[in-house]
Amino acid sequence: MSGPLSRSRNKLAPDPDVRCAIVDAASQSVHDRGVRGLNIAAVLERAQLSTRAFYRHFDSKDELVEAVFLEMARDETQRLRTKMVNTACPVEAVAAWIEGRLDLAFDENTEFRLRQLPPDAQSKASSPELVSPAYNAILEPLVEQLQRGLELGPFKDIVPATAAKSIDGVVWAGTQRSRAAHWDRSEVRERALRFCLRGLGVAPETIEQVAGRAAATG
Repeated sequence: MSGPLSRSRNKLAPDPDVRCAIVDAASQSVHDRGVRGLNIAAVLERAQLSTRAFYRHFDSKDELVEAVFLEMARDETQRLRTKMVNTACPVEAVAAWIEGRLDLAFDENTEFRLRQLPPDAQSKASSPELVSPAYNAILEPLVEQLQRGLELGPFKDIVPATAAKSIDGVVWAGTQRSRAAHWDRSEVRERALRFCLRGLGVAPETIEQVAGRAAATG
């Protein structure tokens, strides 16, 4: 009994600062090499930590990948909620969410860590299910407003969770299309906004008002 019990007692508890250092180093590695290029040895070398330190905090590389994307997603979700907080109605909140997501493609001042989480990261991950919780977190404020708009009336016949994924897909496709079509941010915004709001069943006059305000402030 004394052997296993002693090992249990001597095992160091996780250290939040060390865990943060590992996640930060892994984030940098994802930026440099992509999700598929994430290598634990390289991460530990960057963080100047040992393998023992890694396994005090993570059971596997997959768990580290999930932690990296969840950390980025928390920052991105907070940023999006801040953009949406002062909107007057669910339609304007959706427009604000779209505007926030366009920052990742068009605003060089967007925080570096957030720009490491492109919308296609899930398809590039070796285990896409590990990235899914991060994307669900980012979509959460949008889903909430879609549900609210469904209850209040401006949105018609939608499934909020499905509609949120579709909106994110439209925004991402627009940013990719902009490179080939030479669209600027205002063009991508207007196309995405009008397409998404029509799909949500928003009245044409409301679409015109929201699109007009977005153009004037953007």
